[in-house]
Amino acid sequence: DLEVAVLVRELNLWSRGLQECERGDEREQWVENIVHENLKMGSDGESDQASGTSSDEVQSPTGVCLRNRIHRRISMEDLNKRLSLPADIRIPDGYLEKLQLTSPQFDQPLSRRSRRASLSEIGFGKLETYIKLDKLGEGTYATVFKGRSKLTDNLVALKEIRLEHEEGAPCTAIREVSLLKDLKHANIVTLHDIIHTDKSLTLVFEYLDKDLKQYMDDCGNIMSMHNVKVFLYQILRGLSYCHKRKVLHRDLKPQNLLINEKGELKLADFGLARAKSVPTKTYSNEVVTLWYRPPDVLLGSSEYSTQIDMWGVGCIFYEMAAGRPLFPGSTVEDELHLIFRLLGTPTDDNWPGICSIEEFKSYKFPKYKPQPLINHAPRLDGEGIELLLAFLRYESKKRISAEEAMKHSHFRQLGVKVHTLPESECCDLSVLVPSYCISFLLPCYLLSTEAPLCVAGVSIFTLKEVQLV
Repeated sequence: DLEVAVLVRELNLWSRGLQECERGDEREQWVENIVHENLKMGSDGESDQASGTSSDEVQSPTGVCLRNRIHRRISMEDLNKRLSLPADIRIPDGYLEKLQLTSPQFDQPLSRRSRRASLSEIGFGKLETYIKLDKLGEGTYATVFKGRSKLTDNLVALKEIRLEHEEGAPCTAIREVSLLKDLKHANIVTLHDIIHTDKSLTLVFEYLDKDLKQYMDDCGNIMSMHNVKVFLYQILRGLSYCHKRKVLHRDLKPQNLLINEKGELKLADFGLARAKSVPTKTYSNEVVTLWYRPPDVLLGSSEYSTQIDMWGVGCIFYEMAAGRPLFPGSTVEDELHLIFRLLGTPTDDNWPGICSIEEFKSYKFPKYKPQPLINHAPRLDGEGIELLLAFLRYESKKRISAEEAMKHSHFRQLGVKVHTLPESECCDLSVLVPSYCISFLLPCYLLSTEAPLCVAGVSIFTLKEVQLV
């Protein structure tokens, strides 16, 4: 009786489906299909069934009817959403028409292979998609060019990494790609595309006008203190995002902090970055440019965590406020001397265990006393000095974290809005700087005119006065 009841039920369902089709309903149709008991999902959220990689051959014995939409025309919006493309993408002529003929039904899952093929046909992963404009710089492994994307007509930065046949891609490039593809934040530079050829690996990044070092040079090393605060907060936002994901940058310096014309600051050059496992493992101590390297790493420590980045933040904070590097040492010993002269020679009281470190004992440093930081950074107020000292703690585990630093009273005047900004939105100068503080795009040493500067039709001050902001 039970088998008969089940058979009658299935016949009724099938009959209802036929009736729907007979009525000429063009919007819906019934098809017979088989579903898996355990549909596996890939790491990118797509079903392994769709990509043809599933090894699960166990199928449900029950035939069910799934309702699908009929094949419909594909629009630009559909394509952008399906392939996760930027809104301003320029799809090649004729591509949509070709997709109408070759694509499976649009509501079905998109396989990995199909997605890669679609992106390739649009122009991603191809050198000819980008036009080289100017050479921006050259390093040991890579050359950086300013370029333009034919897909969006936007400026891009092309980091061209030379490949050696015997050595392959440098480990720094592999690290940078593997980390940046998972780091999506408004204060971290965006990796748009990767192009691999026999001779080079080209990383396509969003283009930003200058780095923090160039910005400080353009300002004659006298930055607006409000802008110092805004830039520092953006550095902390980007780092907090990285550290929550157990990623250490390990090479913070002004040259690796990029700024666009809006005042958005972004962390860049993750070539020395790495994902930190838990518990802490031993890493290389040959990281971080000398001037921004913490004393524990200078003394040979290879066990560190996110605090390695916070010392560098303190050095950059001081450099923005004072207009000069904090510890510009020429050697490791010289760097340590400069640190100890300012902050005092460490003892077991403020750095437990330091006196038993062989490297420290071998240098035989004099007993320096700490100096008041206000004498070296007079433009910082009491809260700024307090925050700076929190970054520059000798004992690494006592250094303030990026998350804690963002809540410091030093940033009170930025308002509460900065703490609720989504990860995709920058707290740039257009958002935070009051109308009377607009010196970002006006390099201080170039401001010479005495004509009154007007904001919303109101004369605020002359350009000469901007230098004092």
